[in-house]
Amino acid sequence: MKKIDKGFILPSVALTLKRSQVKYYVPSDKPPEIGDIVYGRICLIGQHSSLENASGRIHMIHDDTKAIFVFGNRYAPDYYEGLIPEKMTEEVDLLARSGMIGTAKTKNSLIKDPTRVKILGYVCDKLGTVLNTRNFPLIKAKNTVKKQPRAKMILVCGTSMNSGKSMAAAACCWTLTSIGYNVRASKATGTASLKDILHMNDAGANPYADFTYLGYPSTYMLSKDELLSIFNQLDLKYANNPKNFWVVEFADGIIQRETRMLLESDEVRSRIHKLLFCASDAFGAIGGLNSLKNLGLIPDALSGVCSSSPLHIRELKEFTDIPVFNSAGPDRNSLSKILRDPGKFSRRK
Repeated sequence: MKKIDKGFILPSVALTLKRSQVKYYVPSDKPPEIGDIVYGRICLIGQHSSLENASGRIHMIHDDTKAIFVFGNRYAPDYYEGLIPEKMTEEVDLLARSGMIGTAKTKNSLIKDPTRVKILGYVCDKLGTVLNTRNFPLIKAKNTVKKQPRAKMILVCGTSMNSGKSMAAAACCWTLTSIGYNVRASKATGTASLKDILHMNDAGANPYADFTYLGYPSTYMLSKDELLSIFNQLDLKYANNPKNFWVVEFADGIIQRETRMLLESDEVRSRIHKLLFCASDAFGAIGGLNSLKNLGLIPDALSGVCSSSPLHIRELKEFTDIPVFNSAGPDRNSLSKILRDPGKFSRRK
């Protein structure tokens, strides 16, 4: 067991951990698990040249930068599919700027190879026990049973990553808070990154949290029970007041494994007050509407990157009468009417 020098970066993937808890590391051949914390150094700069810390600050990294890293799986069509290795290896890939590590299995050909991390050892307590982020949740719900009625859930999903979901979620937060409502915000799936929930906080939502607050570095490859546990814990923590709104984002696209499992769940579907669907272009939105229809879901509004273009909006109007709102410059009056409409499930089978 060795002492960790104080000059390390504590990235956002490990935000459940306090710096005072990071004191020792131990070399070990223990097979890594999701949430296992390691101490390492950058040994080759690739795609990611920075790390996001636990308060959202972006640190530039260099060869030999020392930091804390966390094992996790990543699903990101614009970047990597990365998995936790089956056995401990000397070097791993930096899968996300938040400090999540694993082994990249596939890569988008438009980006660089991943930054490499040399593992010095597992972070451990004074007894040599390996620390895991899942053992240090930042939030815990007081209730274990959902009391009715609950806060109205605005669910935002989309065609893929970077389709404009976070921008649409922030627009919902801004609209509702600006007319006097209390809004809580959550991101239930994805890869550790503070950017999205901080945008919702900037738009007025408070408090806010995502799966990392429960100790999960990501949600890719979790079981359905684990996904529902995350969703329900966030629900129990932030959606108890029926006078409030709870804005929730699901990462990636509706055909992605975890998003689809949640959309197929009655526990999630029963909580939807309004469903917003985002797409990068009109054709993607049209295809997404067909996929949602197969799930028995019809969104209450369309948004995302495509909503910034009058031409995309014109194309959409030829195929659907579902309202479109421009999330880059939302009209508060029209969006508030969509979100506050008491007609729950009015557009669902």
